[in-house]
Amino acid sequence: MESIQASLKKWMQDKQSFQNVYKQMKFDVLNDPEIKQLIMDHPELTDHAIDRQLIKLYEYYSQNKDCRNCPEQGCQHNILPGYKPRIDVVGSEIHLSYEKCKYTLLREEQQKRASLIKSLYMPKEILKASLADIDDHNPARHQAIRELIHFVNQVDNALPKKGLYFHGPFGVGKTYFLGAVANQLAEKGIASMLIYMPEFVREIKSSFKDDSVDEKIDQFKHIPVLMLDDLGAETLSAWFRDEVLGSILQYRMMNELPVFFTSNFTLPQLEKHLAMTSRGDVEELKAGRIIERIRQVSKPVEIKGDNRRNDL
Repeated sequence: MESIQASLKKWMQDKQSFQNVYKQMKFDVLNDPEIKQLIMDHPELTDHAIDRQLIKLYEYYSQNKDCRNCPEQGCQHNILPGYKPRIDVVGSEIHLSYEKCKYTLLREEQQKRASLIKSLYMPKEILKASLADIDDHNPARHQAIRELIHFVNQVDNALPKKGLYFHGPFGVGKTYFLGAVANQLAEKGIASMLIYMPEFVREIKSSFKDDSVDEKIDQFKHIPVLMLDDLGAETLSAWFRDEVLGSILQYRMMNELPVFFTSNFTLPQLEKHLAMTSRGDVEELKAGRIIERIRQVSKPVEIKGDNRRNDL
């Protein structure tokens, strides 16, 4: 394809050719319905003013302005990809500017929402979960769904002080509930963090190598909504239980920041599990403190149903 510079050079050398191209360009521009209406609405745009600014009118004419033509890629072929031209007339002067098309705005909003959901080792399908896709056919799940919706509705006024402690058998969709509420919170501009507990433990252990433990723990303390998935999936060391998990929950309890949990254990069962340390010691009092903090930052809710992973 011949470059614009080369074409212009030829036109300038061939006066007749340049005049023909100019006339055609002017004809196309001035017969565009939108530009015709613009000229009618602004009688101050004299023939002289139009000729002087024809290149601006041509630029506006040649750009995609209808988002229905580009639902997938936005205005990608415009001079500024993803931007639509806007034309304004002040006196006899034409001003051309560009603004983001609706699909560019939509993509940016989606990216913004996605950035509000921070996760550690969570499956991609969970991060795409939605309240609308939660299976509500089983009446045994209705109470959990109602509690979830109630929490989300409260957010419109203020962030609730308590999250939810979802407990139930393996494979009933507890983690999906977390993903659904995280996405709903993102729609409302509220950041959340989803953490798969077994990998979280390993993450903290590996952080000793670069002295980033305190920095990471602070993130878990301060995020508006914290979500701990599969609590009790492994035996914790006494140090992790008290200094990491206990510290995070204590801070969030004192600052009235909600926490969501999923676990195969009820709270009494989890208390017995946490009392047993990785060294085989039994520390019922310290485990009881963790459970009390969990009660202060969440409300226990049972999720029942069939094991959905048997269908995979």
